[in-house]
Amino acid sequence: MRKLTKLTYLIPLLLTAKAFGQEEPPAEGTYDAFMAGSDAAMFTVNNLWILLSAALVFIMHLGFCSVESGLCQKKNTVNILFKNVFIVCIGALGYMAWGFNAMYPGDVGPDTWNGIIAKGAPLMNGFATEADRVANVTTAYVGSNYTIWADFIFQAMFAATAATIVSGAVAERVKLVSFMIYAAILVTFFYPITGSWKWGTGWLDAMGFADFAGSTLVHAFGGFAALAAILVLGPRRGKFTKEGIKPILPHNLPLANIGVFMLFLGWFGFNGGSVLSADPESVSRVFVTTAMAGFAGGLAAMFTSWAVLKKPDLSMGLNGILAGLVGITAGADVISPWMSVVVGAIAGGIVVLSVIFFDKIKIDDPVGAVSVHGVCGVWGTLAVGIFGGGNLGVQALGTFSISAFAFAASLVLFLILKFTLGVRVDAQEEEEGLDVAEHGSPAYSD
Repeated sequence: MRKLTKLTYLIPLLLTAKAFGQEEPPAEGTYDAFMAGSDAAMFTVNNLWILLSAALVFIMHLGFCSVESGLCQKKNTVNILFKNVFIVCIGALGYMAWGFNAMYPGDVGPDTWNGIIAKGAPLMNGFATEADRVANVTTAYVGSNYTIWADFIFQAMFAATAATIVSGAVAERVKLVSFMIYAAILVTFFYPITGSWKWGTGWLDAMGFADFAGSTLVHAFGGFAALAAILVLGPRRGKFTKEGIKPILPHNLPLANIGVFMLFLGWFGFNGGSVLSADPESVSRVFVTTAMAGFAGGLAAMFTSWAVLKKPDLSMGLNGILAGLVGITAGADVISPWMSVVVGAIAGGIVVLSVIFFDKIKIDDPVGAVSVHGVCGVWGTLAVGIFGGGNLGVQALGTFSISAFAFAASLVLFLILKFTLGVRVDAQEEEEGLDVAEHGSPAYSD
């Protein structure tokens, strides 16, 4: 009786089910046909890794929020957080509206792309035909391991980072509306121009310039844009006096510490995702070189600052970690693991000396953004020519060209804003704090 019961369950299934061999195969050249093929599984894994990396890069914006607010004064916390929230929102949307297609025009042909500057356009909203769908969500998409959607969201997270670097450098004295206009233009229009020179198969790419994940294209760009902005803006009131430099102390070093480790976590997506596949060897190697450079940078900055300042300085150690990470970003794929330690350690020493240098010449950078991202971004790009087999002359030309463009474009834009809307809050607002003056609400109730 029990056997008969089992059979009664199977009979309807056998009568109604179609044999798999009799299923109509998907039409050749369609997305379904691709997904039924032998390449689909690896394509799915590669695409998933790009999307996970985009999420990790997004988390970096929480790190920037924490580092910048922690290293600045308590009375400006809301202002810094607001700017960072605005930047990631406008950065991604501006990149969608214009920047993505301006930065990656290399496949449209020489008639419309001269290798220097390209016209942007909105990201496509969908696919008009099945052939269009196949071209953009399979390996047919620029011969890649990911879809156009994965490509866009990963790069969009990168784009917002450039303006976030500037945010920390101009903190505690910049007008909110002026900064918002500046950040929107910088991310939407300026960043994609220099990005296209390498990653969009532009003139630097043709020369053999190497920048794996953006020591120059992201970090030096942001660092030298920041330098131009703070030269126009001037130092915070009371920082430089007749008696010398008056330290303006951070209000929450634990928060800054959390932010740096959050950035470190995100950097695994920043560099690891730049492999542009889930290739086990390449991703593993990039994780190792990234991590070891960050650790070496932290140690080097700790001991360099201890020797120079006569006390172990936590903020210098934190910036040293970031300096090491910035330094290895250009060559994480080609510099060997032990050489990555050297690159990171040199970056950690450089950042301490650079921060001290900018203070001595009265350039006020509250979070050390110019030193961490600008100076160490240049070092990391040159390191590819020294330790990674790249052409040192081409590396120097590339990092100089992109840094100079970022500085000049930022300078012109900030000067225009200065003489129209103004870029600096008045003395009373600065003394009161931007949380109350600009937002009408302090970050803390006590």
